[in-house]
Amino acid sequence: MDISLSSDFATAVPEMAVSWEAAPVENPVLLALNEPLAKELGLDPAWLRSDGLPFLVGGRGVAQAYAGHQFGGYSPGLGDGRALLLGELTHADGRLRDLHLKGSGRTPFARGGDGLAAVGPMLREYVVSEAMHALGIPTTRSLAVVATGAVVHREEPLPGAALARVAASHLRVGSFQYARNTGDPDLLRRLADHAIARHHPGSTYLEMFSQVVAAQASLIAQWMLVGFIHGVMNTDNMTISGETIDYGPCAFMEAYDPSTKYSSIDHRGRYAYGNQPMIAQWNLARLAEAMLPLFSDDEDKAVALALEVLGTFEEHFERAWIGGVQAKLGVRGDVKPLLTDLLTLMHENHVDFTSLFHRLGKAARGDTEPARELFLDLAGIDAWIARWRELGPDADAMDRVNPVYIPRNHLVEEALSAGSAGDLGPLERLLDAVTSPYGERPGLEYFSAPAPQDFSATYRTFCGT
Repeated sequence: MDISLSSDFATAVPEMAVSWEAAPVENPVLLALNEPLAKELGLDPAWLRSDGLPFLVGGRGVAQAYAGHQFGGYSPGLGDGRALLLGELTHADGRLRDLHLKGSGRTPFARGGDGLAAVGPMLREYVVSEAMHALGIPTTRSLAVVATGAVVHREEPLPGAALARVAASHLRVGSFQYARNTGDPDLLRRLADHAIARHHPGSTYLEMFSQVVAAQASLIAQWMLVGFIHGVMNTDNMTISGETIDYGPCAFMEAYDPSTKYSSIDHRGRYAYGNQPMIAQWNLARLAEAMLPLFSDDEDKAVALALEVLGTFEEHFERAWIGGVQAKLGVRGDVKPLLTDLLTLMHENHVDFTSLFHRLGKAARGDTEPARELFLDLAGIDAWIARWRELGPDADAMDRVNPVYIPRNHLVEEALSAGSAGDLGPLERLLDAVTSPYGERPGLEYFSAPAPQDFSATYRTFCGT
């Protein structure tokens, strides 16, 4: 099969692209292939499973340079330490998509790392990113996971793998921070022109920034509406496209608690569930700082313009969040008092976030017991349900937005453990559930049940490097 990859990023900003070859893989073994996505990219799944398998793990590409604030501390030289951008493919929608390898070996940005990835974390990115796509949340996507035969040394020796990832682009807030800090205004301008051509054709630089602010505000609201916690919202993990990127220490909240965090490296809860909007706005302020010279030659005017746009974040987030809550509750109008009281009850009673909203669909049809049984405070939830039902909730509309199946943390760990040992059955069954997340299906009760309490109390996620 003849595949033509373009090199738009490397052509636009060669100073931020280091030509590099993926580490050789002698005996690749395909673990997971996203056939629908392959077809959308014009790739033949049968070829990828056979002669095309080396294409999913190797070849020459570029390691992208970027900077970033990691847990609030600035790192001027990050970049793709274990990844390569192979180039761009044209999607069925006519727009370009990046084809990117993760776990493809050390690059000049490796910073002492081994450049490798293990089977477990790459399968995590595959299953969670495809679940997010099925939930309608903008995301990078996983094309394939391939076992490399390498041994990856972490706390223990692990089997190695590479992920082939697809994105609208891999441009990040950190890309702009890197360009700005080179002190080269031409590089910053060319990077912004490339981002505009790719994502916001015809926009001015300020309009581009405004659209990134709106896209990220919407994205964070969508995450929170399904209980998703990114876990490592550094500026190098925030895209210009508004897609979710980097499924490292990510997880889905079980019992509702805004302070929930699962990341093993987030010691102070900087990236906890309830902090995500604030952190997103902070990250966008760093993008504004990087782009200031593009807004105006007058720095004071540039700052004023940037602050005005940055100030729209709350409005965009509130609109997306409240609109999403109205859909989840099946009602219109002012839902804030109703939501505040429900979240208080959920927090006090340690109620599973996903389960409750799904069961409220049954309550809207008159069967309140499945929702009631999640609470110890029966008087409290009975009073709340009575108030809510007076508004005439639309159960069918609720079922369209409240998932039954998400990548519950214990199920993900079970699938990754089995997959690392060579058994892909649990992964395939989990994928079947979470890629059709709405509506109960007979025989899948196991995939809708919350984790055992002792699991949730001690669960931690790791970045995989």
